[in-house]
This record gives sequence, C-alpha cells and structure tokens, in this order.
Amino acid sequence: MVFNTTPEAPQKKKYCRFRKNGIKYIDYKDGNFLLKFVNDQGKILPRRLTGTSLKYQRKIAQAVKRARHLSILPYVGDQLK
Repeated sequence: MVFNTTPEAPQKKKYCRFRKNGIKYIDYKDGNFLLKFVNDQGKILPRRLTGTSLKYQRKIAQAVKRARHLSILPYVGDQLK
C-alpha cells in the first residue's frame, strides 16, 4: 500500500452566506446572483461545494427553477458566463 505522506492544507471552514448576512428571501428575478449557484453546464451546485445550509439550498433550488421557467436563466449552460 502507498500512503500519501504530504501534509494536507487546513480546510477553510465553509459557512452559509445567507445566515451570515441575514438574508431571508432569495429573489428569483436576480439572474446574476443566481449564477453563483449554477455551474458552467447550468446545473445547480451542491451544498458541499457552496457551503449553503439545507434551508437556503432548497430556496436556491426553487429560485433557480423559477428563473429558468421565466427564461431569466437558461436550462442548458451554453450561454452562461
């Protein structure tokens, strides 16, 4: 067996930006803000990558889906970023 002997860099603690800033409502009409939670292919980023809490991750998912339905965000990410 081969073990990785290099010391790992200390992980930065992930935090929920919504709880930290006191944001209660996620606006589905703000496409530029929602793009932070969508990758290049147009998929919603998971909690483990964004650090968002479960409560706000559900709200983000709902807001992204509403924005897609109203053509604020594309379903497929060819035109993103």
